[in-house]
Order: sequence, then C-alpha cells, then structure tokens
Amino acid sequence: MRLSTTSAATDRRRRRSVGALLVTELICALLLVGRPQAPPPAPVVAAPASFTTPTAASTTETLNDGRTVHLVGLGGARTAPLLARIAAQMNDAAQAVTAFWGPGWPRDVVIVAAGSDAEFGTLGGGGLDIAATTTAERIMFAPGAAAMSDESLRIVLRHELFHFASRSATAADAPRWLTEGVADYVGRAPTPRPPDAAQLAQIPSDADLSAAGPAGSLAYDRAWWFSRFVAESDGTQTLRALYVRACGPGHPDVATAVRDTLGADLPTVLASWRHWMSG
Repeated sequence: MRLSTTSAATDRRRRRSVGALLVTELICALLLVGRPQAPPPAPVVAAPASFTTPTAASTTETLNDGRTVHLVGLGGARTAPLLARIAAQMNDAAQAVTAFWGPGWPRDVVIVAAGSDAEFGTLGGGGLDIAATTTAERIMFAPGAAAMSDESLRIVLRHELFHFASRSATAADAPRWLTEGVADYVGRAPTPRPPDAAQLAQIPSDADLSAAGPAGSLAYDRAWWFSRFVAESDGTQTLRALYVRACGPGHPDVATAVRDTLGADLPTVLASWRHWMSG
C-alpha cells in the first residue's frame, strides 16, 4: 500500500511498509454455465455536489491556529473512526507544516474519507495500494487507511498536509523527487543512517518513485535523505528556499536552483551528500 500520492493534480506516493493494510474488495463476475460472459462494468460512483456539504455526515473542527478543518465522511463503516483519528492528529500535523512552511497556507482544510475503494478510485484517483491523495481542494483518504498504525497515519497526514499547504507554490512540472522528499521531511521523524547509507545518495527518477514494492519505497527514502541532508547541513529554511526556487512556478532547472540556494554546483552538492551519508 502506498501511503499517499503526489503529482501536480493528484499525489501519488508509494510505501510498501503498510502494503498489507488495504483490504482488497473481491469482485466476481457471474458465469452462466456454457455461456462465457464479459466482465461486469466498473461500479459507477457519483460525486457529492460538494465535499463541504456531503451526502454523508461530517464534522468541522477549529484548530489551535484558528484554521477550520472539514472532516467529510462519504459512508462506510470505517470512515467515522478514521476521521476521528485524523482529527486527533490535526493540531500536531498543522503545527509541523507551519514550522517548516510558515503560516501562509490555506485557512480551510477539507479532508475526505471515501466509503469504498471504488469511490476512492473515482473521486480520489487512487488505486488499491494508495492511502491518500491530495489536490488543491482537498485531501482524500482510502478506506484501507483506517487499518494503518497511528505512526503511519501521522506520516501520511503530515505528508499530505504539506502538499496541500504548498500547492499554490508548486509548479505542475516541479521535480517530483524534491516535492516528495520535502513532504517526507515534514512527515517523517529522523532515524539513524543505515550502514549502507552512502548507496542511498542518488537522486531518484520519476520512474523510480513510481516503481512498485521495495524499489518505490527505496526511491522515496532516497528523496527523503536528500532533504534531510540539506536541512541538517544548511538549515530547514534553506531547504524551504530550495523547494521554492526549484519547484515554484517559473522555476529554473534543478542545477541552477541548487547553485542559487546552496551556493555550490549540483555535482559538489551530491558529493557532499554522499560524504554526509557515510558519516
């Protein structure tokens, strides 16, 4: 199961550590004896008129910073418990995003819990291995996210909330490895560098980030480690400045953005990253 997703319109993020948590719906076609049948059509899911005035029950919470969070359930037995767990973590998640990004992000947040996998696929654009998707309008969680541990849910919520907060400052063609790495930096707690850490000092490609299973998970780790390297070497505000320069509308190429914000060319920065990972 991918913890979340990220792209210009809908986020696509992979994390195999909770791969067994999404419950796959069993869809069976009716077979008549002696008469082969075509597969049944995919279920049609109608979108609610508005996620803030849904067909299912929802609640509204006011955070400590004054932001309003609309928690929208679209039906299903798991949505209410999931939204309750999200609500319990929202103040900490918002604080983490603001600590990195600053207070200048939307004051209204819409978080939707889909009632079925089909609904999540239609309205959220996510598959069975995706836990959450984010657009400029809302964050949507899949039903299977209800089975995540509190720590995994914390990571997903902070990761997606950062994407939501930074959406207006992120170009459609922003380098994905940096948008994902920074979102992970906001979402994930620091951990010790592994023995083979130097091997992780490679910028992942979009194909790496889209890979299934361990390869995709490793790609996200690599993006995260780069963001950690910049933050711990030059400060979190420098990492933020790199994000704005490299990912904002009208951004230059990555090499130029790195030189402008880190004061060194990209090969030098990558060499420093490998040295830092080895230490």
